[in-house]
This record gives sequence, structure tokens and C-alpha cells, in this order.
Amino acid sequence: MELTTTWYLVLSAMMFSIGATGLLIRRNPLVMFMCVELMLNAVNVSFVAFGAELNDVGGQIAVFFVLVVAAVEVVVGLALVVAITRRRADATADDLSVLRG
Repeated sequence: MELTTTWYLVLSAMMFSIGATGLLIRRNPLVMFMCVELMLNAVNVSFVAFGAELNDVGGQIAVFFVLVVAAVEVVVGLALVVAITRRRADATADDLSVLRG
């Protein structure tokens, strides 16, 4: 059995749907960030699969930029999560008004 681009795209679609479902269902900010990261990695898998299929480096370049955006998102997002949980240990995503001061 040979792994074709279709297998990678199915894997990417499954990862993206798991991340989107987790993002919509869970209210814990840390879990929500993990779901967003899962969705970004699903997009990365599809970029690499299409880049390999088309023999183009553009997919890998797009993955590099997505990883940079994901790293920035993690830094800012984790700073917000830490700021919220320091004020209230049982904070959810609906508690962003706590940061108003």
C-alpha cells in the first residue's frame, strides 16, 4: 500500500475537524489554544502534501510562515491565559472581561 496525497489530505481533514470540534465545545482557554494549534498543524500537513504533489517549494514556505504565526499566537495566548488564571483559578473563555482591570 502506497501513501498518496489523498491519505495526507484525509489525515489533515480529520485533524482539522477534531480541532474545530474541540474549539467549539471546550471553554478552557488552554484547551482552546491547543485546538487552534491542532488546526494549524492540519493546514501545515495539507500544505506539505500539496507541495510534494506539485513538486513546489511554496508549500514548505507557507508552512514556515504558519509556524511563525503559531509561535506568536502561543506567546500572546499563553500570556493571556496566565493573566486570567492568576486572578481566577476556575476561569473559562467567557471570563475575558476579568482583564479590564
